This record gives sequence, C-alpha cells and structure tokens, in this order.
Amino acid sequence: MISLTPTPPASPQHSGADYHIVHRLPGRIRLRIPLLGDFPHHAATLREILEQTAGVTHVRINAAARSVIIGYAPDRVTEQALAGQIQAYLPQLGQPSPEPMSKPQTAKQTGIAAPPAKMITQLPTLTQTAWSNLQLPGLAALLALLSRVSRLGMLRPVAGVAFLAAAFPVAQRAFESLVQQRKLNIDCLDFLALSLSALQGKLVTPAMVIVLHELGDAIREQTARVTEVRTANLQDAIGRFAWVQREIGQPPQKIPSESVQVGDTVIVYPGEQIPVDGTVLHGEAIIDQQSLTGEAMPVVRREADRVLASTLLRSGQIHIKAEQVGTETRAAASIALLQKAPVHDTRMANYAEKVADRLILPALLLSALVLGVSRNPARAASILTLDFVTGIRVSLPTAFLGALNHTTQHGLLVRSGRTLEQLAEVDTVVFDKTGTLTQGSIAVTRVKPVGGMAEAELLGLAAAAEQRLNHPVAQAIVEYAHQQGNPLPKREDWFYEVGLGVQATIAGREVWVGSERFLQQVGIDWGEGHESAESRLAAEYGEEELQSRIYVACDGIASPEGKGVFCGVIEYTDPLRPDSAALINTLQEEYGLKVYLLTGDHPQRAAQVAKSLKIPTAQVYAEAFPDEKARIVRNLHSAGRTVAFVGDGLNDSVALAYADVSVSFAQGSDIARETADVVLMNNQLDGLLEAVSIARQTQALIEQNIALVVAPNLVALGLATTMGLNPLIATAIHNGSAIAAGVNSLRPLVQHQLELDQPQS
Repeated sequence: MISLTPTPPASPQHSGADYHIVHRLPGRIRLRIPLLGDFPHHAATLREILEQTAGVTHVRINAAARSVIIGYAPDRVTEQALAGQIQAYLPQLGQPSPEPMSKPQTAKQTGIAAPPAKMITQLPTLTQTAWSNLQLPGLAALLALLSRVSRLGMLRPVAGVAFLAAAFPVAQRAFESLVQQRKLNIDCLDFLALSLSALQGKLVTPAMVIVLHELGDAIREQTARVTEVRTANLQDAIGRFAWVQREIGQPPQKIPSESVQVGDTVIVYPGEQIPVDGTVLHGEAIIDQQSLTGEAMPVVRREADRVLASTLLRSGQIHIKAEQVGTETRAAASIALLQKAPVHDTRMANYAEKVADRLILPALLLSALVLGVSRNPARAASILTLDFVTGIRVSLPTAFLGALNHTTQHGLLVRSGRTLEQLAEVDTVVFDKTGTLTQGSIAVTRVKPVGGMAEAELLGLAAAAEQRLNHPVAQAIVEYAHQQGNPLPKREDWFYEVGLGVQATIAGREVWVGSERFLQQVGIDWGEGHESAESRLAAEYGEEELQSRIYVACDGIASPEGKGVFCGVIEYTDPLRPDSAALINTLQEEYGLKVYLLTGDHPQRAAQVAKSLKIPTAQVYAEAFPDEKARIVRNLHSAGRTVAFVGDGLNDSVALAYADVSVSFAQGSDIARETADVVLMNNQLDGLLEAVSIARQTQALIEQNIALVVAPNLVALGLATTMGLNPLIATAIHNGSAIAAGVNSLRPLVQHQLELDQPQS
C-alpha cells in the first residue's frame, strides 16, 4: 500500500516544553503535554476541541499524568492535523481560564453526521421580567376590588396608592410622547381614561385595564424575534493557523492565519482548512468546497488553479501563493455581508398602534364634546375606554402566540409573530439545491458493464479498489456494494493518484477506477472500433442523458495490444429528496408562488434538477457563491417580491439573513439554524407547506379578531355618545370583545387537539 500522507514539517514550536509523542499506532496516538499538570482546568476545553475535529473517534485526557490519548480514523484525519489543533491551543495554557469555545464545524464541513444541536422547541413563556410587570397592576386591581366589596375602610387609601404606582409607567410614557416626541399616542388615551375613572373614585375598572394592557404587552414581547444573529468568526471560517514558507529550502513556519501576508507561500496538508485565497504553485489536492458552495462533490485543484479560504483539503498537498488574506478573502466577504444584514423589526407589526394613530384624535374630540354637553365624566371615560385598541393589543398577540404553539405541534420552530406575518405575504420562494431539494450526499444510480461482464463483478471490483478512500464517490460505491450484498474481493497493492483515480491489484487482477482522463493516461483499450468510453457505451446502451460517472477498467481480458480493457461505468448523483417534486408542484400550482433555484453546482446539473422539478430555466442560477445568493435575494426584494429563502448550509446563511423569511432544517449548519426564522424540526420539506398554511390561517384570524373587537365597541360607542353608558358596562363590552377575539385565536389549537383525540379508523 502506498500512502500519500505527507510527513509533518519540522517545527521548532514542537518542543518538549509544549508536547511530545509518547507512543503511536495506526489510528491511535498518545502525547504528553507538561503544562496540563499545572493548568488542569483546560482539559475539558482541549477535549472538546479535539472531539470536534473531523475523524477523531475518542479522546482521553489525564491532566494529573499530563497525558492525552487520541483515537482517530487515519483515512479522515492525519496525525499532523491533530498536532496542529493541539499546537493552536497551547498558547492558551497558562491563562486563568479557558477561552470561550469557537463554533464547532458542522456535519457539512466535516462530513461527519453530527448530532442535532439542542433546539428550543417549546412555546415562548413569560419571563421573570414580564411577570414582574404584571405584579403591581394585579395587586392594585385586587386591592381595589377588596376595598369595594369589604367594609375595611383602611384598604381604600392603600388601593389608591397601589393604583397610582401601577399607573405611573403609563403616565410616564404619555408624558414622554407629548414632551419628547410631540405627538399623541395610545398611552395618552390610556392615561386620560384612567384619570377620568380614578377622579370619580372608581379604581377597579382602571386597575383591570392596566392589567390587561400589561398582559398584552408581555405576550407581545415574548413573541419577539431574536435580534442577535450569531455570525461566524473569521478565524473559525478560514482556520486559525497557516504553514508559511517564506524562504526556499527553509522548513515552513506555523503562524496565525491573520498574520499571512500577500505573496507568501502557504502549504496546506490533508485535513486542514485553506487559510487564504490564492493560486496553486505546485501540488495536487482534492478540495471540499461545501462551506462556500454547498456542493457535496469535491473538486481537484492543480498547478495554476485558484483555491479559496475556508475550503477543506481532503487529500493531497499543495503550495499556494497567497493573493487575498484575512478580511480580503471571499469567505470574509460573506461573513461581512452576514453581519451587515438588516435586522427586521423585532416585534410583530403593532396593529394597535396603527389603529390608535387614526382613532386617538377622533376619540379625544368626541369625549370632549360629550363631556361638554352632558357634564358627565363617566360618559367621557366610557368613550375613551371604548378605544378599539386595547382589545387589539390583547387579542393579536394571543393570535400569534396560539399560532406559534400550533406550528410547534406540527414540528416547526417559528421564531416570531413577525415571521408569520411575512410568511402569509410570501409570493416568491428561493431554494438552495444541495441538501435542500436534494439529499446532499452522493448515491449510486446505475451500474453499466460492457463486454459481457456481470454488474455484480464490475461493482465488486470497483468497490474493492475504492474501499477506505476519503472521497464521497468512493464511499458511495462501497456503500452501494454493501447494500447489494456484494462481497468485496481482497485488495492487495494499490496506488491513489489525487484527482484522477486508483490503481489496485484485486484478486490477482489489475484494476483501474477513476476519471475517463485517468483511463486514457494508462492506455486503456475502449474496445474494437471505439475511440472513447462514450462511443462504447452508446453502442451497448444507446444514447442516454449524460450522468456523472466513474470509469472502470481491468486486465485479464484479451486485448490486441495487451492493454487493460474498459469494463464499464458506475453512474452516481445527488438524489432529490422524496418530497421535493410534490412540494415544488404545490407551491407553484396550488399556492401560486414563484420558485427559484440557486446552487453552487455547475449549470448542467442545475438544469437537470430544475427540469425534473419543473422549475423554469429563467429562474435557475448556477455556480452561485454566498455573496451572489444574497445579491439575487436582495434584487428580488427590491423588485417588490416578498421572498422566502430555504437553505441548510453555512454557504446559505448570508442569503437567509437577507430574505424576508428564512427557512432551514434542524440538521442544517449551526449558522443556518440560528439565522433562520423557521426551522423544520422534522427535516422534511413538507413542513414548509404547513408553515405557509398556518401563517395564512393566522392572517385570517387576525382579520376576524379585528372585526370581533371593532363591531361591539362601535355599537357601545354609539350608546355611550347618545344615551350614556356606565364605564363598568363599557369595560365589560370592551374586555368581553377582547376575550372573544382571544378565544377565536385559540380555535386552531382546539381543532388540532380534537383531531388528535379522534380514534383512528
């Protein structure tokens, strides 16, 4: 077996004072770190860092013995990469306490299935602050009620003091509105109504009004969208260190990534992130660009090719001329865009304020007119109480709160009432392709042998040659062979050429598996009368739609020139999610929405996916990096569209931040989940339909609630103006309409529970 894993460069930093290797075996290494004995509180942080490294299987640390044992998969991570992780952490030893952990790599970055992050799936509850805001008004209402029904005269002044304390915040807000903002708002109306009632010695009604107002405000605050979006740290994206060779013939030096200068020669080894944008000077490597493009298929980069920071080198070794470093890299530009993304209104659209702006002045004029004619403060207070606004302030947050609970029961995490408002208005849905509409992993679709070879034999030879190679296609072929029950022949000597393929001896036969270019280089015979693999396949299978392929050849078959002979191909793809086609059809045909497809993949594959999903070609954008995805979303928004973006990767986070509504999956990347307004907790696309349906239902409920509040209050207002209406009756009508609207808001939850309680047929 020939290994291409490079020997770690010698470094003066790897001194005995830092750490040294005590013992090593394939897949296991034991190190001694002297400083761990002096600073044992760092052990837990170091363990977390190592456990989050791609390919590490287990970590044991004995701080007292200054010992670290690491188990790892040699085909996924090198000893040199592990050394880099430890070396990067060593400067922190000696500090009083460990620095905060950096954001771990996600499954998309590492290729390892990470456990889903702990998500908050419960409905938002009233916080301690919200409850404290209700305590004083509640006490004032209770004391006012007791002073009215009991004969304890001493309670009356206590109730009055409690009411004044509860009403003080309302008075303060009204004063600030008049003096600082120089406008009338709902607080001014509330303060006048409370004052008129209190001047008549009636404390129960105004105290209860304050309680209702505070309750509505507390609920509204708890349905606010979280404004703080966690963004990636630049060093997390591009790696924290770089191996730089500044003089020919000198060993490379390990320096912080932010210290790399333009023109430096940077060496990148397997398992490391590329820290700069630049051009390959020499070497060959397989690069995983998923962090930037979202695509599962790695790319090959050779001399004169361009590479980008934050991408992961899977295998091979390259020297890069640094051209953009630090904040000038494409990865940094994406992070800057994310940090500059507009933070939308963090509270749901306050319908009450909009209505109040139109009704405050008419209500004041009408109450003043009634007071002047009737000389009855009670009538004026009744008119101010019947302001339409309080019922809306209470019922609309209840509608949103009920809707948020409803979404939770359907496996959806919707972060705010504003999200539901926007989702009901969405007319354009933009999808990332890989991992969103597709499964985000490579799968074999068909085995095509030629020359009479059996499918099972072709698959067995290819899988035996590809086993334990760190490449998605190789892993997919091996997995498919296992699924088909094919026993793998023994692999003897083998050689892997980066970016081309593998040559192996399988049960005494030479086998070549790789690209068509690889087979051409080794002089494979395509068959009599054929100059390429394509013509041979067309002769045996007819003209078919071109699929991604890996080519297989072997010896042992008669060849006029004594060459290896072409044996067939294995086709593979990133398959669609089972529910993608139905979802796109429903969105376009039933909901009337416009659907766009964005991908970092090449145009041919993007067109194939769009065709299978019936997405118009004009609405497909290929080879789109994160900043380009964000630009497309912003352009759609500028054109007057209300845009929902659906994506699951780090590369989607910028577009998610700029969309009106962002949707991701529970198993998506950390940043995508944190940025998203809607998280599909069951990781199924049909959850998006549920979210849109609930949002539109909530919009209809809001319109019903406004009618339930306005109609009875309007009738009562007419009575209060013409015949007079006791403030308590006015409050009963006023609050009763709010309760009716609140109950209406909870109707979907009740219906859903009744459906769950029905016996299954």
